[in-house]
Amino acid sequence: MRIGYGRVSTRDQHPEAQHDALRAAGCDEIFIDTASGKLARRPELDKALLTANRPGDQLVVTKLDRLGRSLEHLLQLSRQLQERGVDLVVLDQGIDTSSAIGCMFFQILGAIAEFEHALMSERTKDGLAAARARGRTGGQKPKLGPRQVALARAMYDEVDDNGRRRYTVAQIAAGFGVTRPTIYRHLANDET
Repeated sequence: MRIGYGRVSTRDQHPEAQHDALRAAGCDEIFIDTASGKLARRPELDKALLTANRPGDQLVVTKLDRLGRSLEHLLQLSRQLQERGVDLVVLDQGIDTSSAIGCMFFQILGAIAEFEHALMSERTKDGLAAARARGRTGGQKPKLGPRQVALARAMYDEVDDNGRRRYTVAQIAAGFGVTRPTIYRHLANDET
């Protein structure tokens, strides 16, 4: 039995191409996850692995990176499939682990995928370090500027004739178009 497995990340919400390729490859059942490749636990992958459990079954994926990005995870899946007598077929790379050369290519491509991921991570870290060196930090810009924080503090401290606060935090937040936690965070930071 040929079991197809595909994965799309949350950024790439179009599983149709993988589904069509797996159907064209003769897969009897197809399972598609919407999850990061870094996650070892994916519900549809678990179902595919439960279905592909007899000697002679094949787990079919369109690309190796759809199965996972970590060489360790890929090798673990490969061993698990080998123990059951299930072959792994990667359509785009022409890998079929039923042959010795297919097993070797699988391990080489897995190592290359992990290396590529490590290089991408290094480039990202280098880019962030360079930005920090130029005085730029990551993340969102503050929702309130220093003048707005001072005005929010003054509004919060303002009391009426009875000694009660004139403005609630909800009113201050609505006035600035932010959430109450944002106002509370600035009020707490302003006190220190």
